[in-house]
Amino acid sequence: MIRLRVLPLAAICSALALPVAPAQPQPPPAAPQTTPAAAPAGSAEPAPPQGKVLFSRDATTAPDTQPVDAQKPEVPQQPDSLAVTDAERSALTFTTYDLDLHLMPATAGISARAGLTVRNDRAAPLARLILQISSTLHWNAISTLTTVGTTPLPFAAHQVETDADHTGAMQEAVITLPHPLEPGATLTLTALYSGAIPPSAERLERIGAPAEQAAPADWDAIAAADPDGLTGGTALRGFGNVLWVPVSAPPVFLGDGAKLFQAVGNARLRQSAATVRLRLAVEYIGDPPTAAFFCGRREQLIATSDNPNLPAAESPGVATAVFAPHTLGFRTPSLFVTGNAASDTGTSANPDLIAAVTGRYDALPAYAAAATLVEPLLTDWFGIQPQNALTILDHPGQRFEDDALLVRPMRAVDPNTLTPALVHSLTHVWIHSSQPWIDEGLAQFASLLWTERTAGRPAALAALQDAARPLALAEPEVPASDSSSSSKATPSSSNPGSQPAVGQAGVSLAAATGDVFYRTKAAAVWWMLRAILGDDPLKQALQAYRLDPKLDNDPAGMQHTLEKFSHKDLHWFFNDWVYRDRGLPDLSIESVTPSQLVGRAGLPDGWLVAVVVRNDGYAEAEVPVTVRAGTTTQTQRLRIPGQATVSTRIVFPGNPDQVEVNDGGVPETQTSVHTRQLILPRR
Repeated sequence: MIRLRVLPLAAICSALALPVAPAQPQPPPAAPQTTPAAAPAGSAEPAPPQGKVLFSRDATTAPDTQPVDAQKPEVPQQPDSLAVTDAERSALTFTTYDLDLHLMPATAGISARAGLTVRNDRAAPLARLILQISSTLHWNAISTLTTVGTTPLPFAAHQVETDADHTGAMQEAVITLPHPLEPGATLTLTALYSGAIPPSAERLERIGAPAEQAAPADWDAIAAADPDGLTGGTALRGFGNVLWVPVSAPPVFLGDGAKLFQAVGNARLRQSAATVRLRLAVEYIGDPPTAAFFCGRREQLIATSDNPNLPAAESPGVATAVFAPHTLGFRTPSLFVTGNAASDTGTSANPDLIAAVTGRYDALPAYAAAATLVEPLLTDWFGIQPQNALTILDHPGQRFEDDALLVRPMRAVDPNTLTPALVHSLTHVWIHSSQPWIDEGLAQFASLLWTERTAGRPAALAALQDAARPLALAEPEVPASDSSSSSKATPSSSNPGSQPAVGQAGVSLAAATGDVFYRTKAAAVWWMLRAILGDDPLKQALQAYRLDPKLDNDPAGMQHTLEKFSHKDLHWFFNDWVYRDRGLPDLSIESVTPSQLVGRAGLPDGWLVAVVVRNDGYAEAEVPVTVRAGTTTQTQRLRIPGQATVSTRIVFPGNPDQVEVNDGGVPETQTSVHTRQLILPRR
């Protein structure tokens, strides 16, 4: 069977009403302007990258020698002798971001000092390091600390096309090291860079997006906030949208399948344990900005006027905020600066449930009413009180979410139109997890619960099946080899930092980086756990889990919590669905044999229906097997291991006419509902 892979680009292009365009053909590259740093000794001859050297200097070169055209993406013309390889670009993992930023919103300007700790995750030593920022920025100096003090590092910079940045290009620094960085070793760097981050939709426009549709999707920029709080303000989403902090990654393109989205997911997972800190200064004239949001966290900006004697509307100043070190988590660094104070709204039980930064105050009642509608579901499943508030930033662009921070346009609308999205976002304020399949999976699961509550169970099952179609295409046909023992596939609770094993043919749900897995598949996993355990044990386990951080730090903490409250062994389930990627089950009804039961008086006493079910997939599944006649049903749950056949017998008090295996609640490689009409034998 031939399977097609799902391209996440299709969703973007659909939203923009665009055709999916192939990657753009590359013209011949241009000659370098300077002599590059030497390639690593003994390395194989790498393929030439896309790009040209715009300047080359060491850390002692004056910043004002930067060419004026260095901030403008240029098409390469001929081979680049820097010969940077994708292996070099993929070698580094960032373990620390210590940032000092000075923003100048009036000119979209930024001046940055980035303290970076990087680790060589390549199997070979690195003679040079590769760092990248947006093409509208330029590198000023790069240095490292040694036993004798700060040592400037020579580097060459060139421009490389990539869709990881909204401009469609990145400024790449190729840093020559005095000594190779050994595998597993770390190095602390200080990088100075500056420039401007104005709005740009170049990457979308070059694949055919009209400017009026591309701009609301690529809205990242440094800008002054609108005085009315309706538009504008600094909004930087990070890698995959704008490279405002240094990264190290190969160039990727929207027209090249799902590579861009996979690269973003991989970077999030690899750097989820990184420590981030920010010291922020924002210039202003007139009213100072109010607050900054860094990686979803809020800090109040403290304003200092440069000339308090001027009228307030003309007085310049600087507003500052400090974000203490914290773990990055499964995200890319993001930064938002707002001009208005937040307006609290919510429910009678939680009046400050939502903090909305908006000038459209007429929209607040709709959000309060929507929160009131979904609150009973959330308290029933996750606990009486939320753990924090949901912050909503009113922004005209495409929606963005970072845990309990939601960026979206706000309008005065019917509250019922807000509830599907709001139940997802509010789940993040009720329960948190550092594990994406738990954090995002529960939010998607809550959306299914809301659909079930408002539209009925068939509608929720239909939504689950629709979401599972791209999952079936994304799953590998052949799972990891069964030769690996279950002990290797199960994370050790004695080592909270250990990572679940990753199968050869697919990635475990616990280590997944694509949203079709950590959202769609995870939601299906929670739906299946609900069917296996029952509502009450699952609710009790989730409410206990959210209150104990130690459980979240344990890779097997959720499994153990569910087993504690349900008194069921879930090793088989987590082994096939969470800790390893065994693909999806592939069920079929092999045979159905009805046998009439005769009572003591010789009268018919119903039927004994024997059902044989085959699983041609590799993931073990527990599904409902239902015998029905009209509205009368009898159901048993049946567990079918991968590559196995299992039978069950169901007593039915009447004349059955249909057998159903799986009701759509367990995703499969093909259909997830199997029916067989019965023809009863005559006596």
